[in-house]
Amino acid sequence: MKSTHVFSVLALAIVLTLGSCRSGKQVTRVDPNSTIDLSGRWNDTDSRLVANALIEQVLTGPWLSNFRQDNDGKKPVVIAGMVKNKSHEHIETETFVKDVEKAFISSQKVRLVQGGEKREEIRGERADQQNYSSQNTMKKWGLEIGADFMMQGTITSIIDQEGKQKVVYYQVDLELTHLETNEVVWIGDKKIKKLIRG
Repeated sequence: MKSTHVFSVLALAIVLTLGSCRSGKQVTRVDPNSTIDLSGRWNDTDSRLVANALIEQVLTGPWLSNFRQDNDGKKPVVIAGMVKNKSHEHIETETFVKDVEKAFISSQKVRLVQGGEKREEIRGERADQQNYSSQNTMKKWGLEIGADFMMQGTITSIIDQEGKQKVVYYQVDLELTHLETNEVVWIGDKKIKKLIRG
C-alpha cells in the first residue's frame, strides 16, 4: 500500500514537471524583411517602408545639389533632431531614423554628426580626457563639425472605426532646416493605411 502511494506521488510529480515544461509556444525564425501583421498596429514593416521612402526622397531632393553648388561641392552636414510621435500608439521612431542616418553615411553624399544624448556622452568623454589622458592622445575642445541642417519630424495617425472594422492611417513627415537661416529646404513624407477586420 505504501509503495502504491509513493508511486502515485512520483507519477504525479513527473506529470506536473512535464506539464510545466510545455508552454504551448512555438518560436520560428523568419526573414527580417518578411511582412507579418498580427495586431494591425505599427510594426517593423511599417518602419522599413517609411525608412525606404524617406531615404529615396531625401537623397534625391534638390536641396542636396543646391547646397553643393552653392558651397564649392562641399557635402552638407546633418544632425538628427527629434521625431515626435503624435500618433495614437507607442512608436519607436529611432528604428527608421537610424535607417535614414545609415543611408546618409552609406551614400557618401551627406555627413552626419551626433546630436542629443549621444553628443552629450561624447562631450563628457572629451571632458574626462582633459583630466585623465595623456597630452598626446586627449582630444581637444572646439573642433566639432557644425551641422548645416537639422532633421526633425512627426508621426501622426487617424483612426476610423465602425463595428469590427477599423482603418488606421499613419503619416510620417520629416524635414530639413538650414541651421543658420532657419529655411526649410526639404520636406518628405510617407503615408500608410491599414484596413483591419475582425
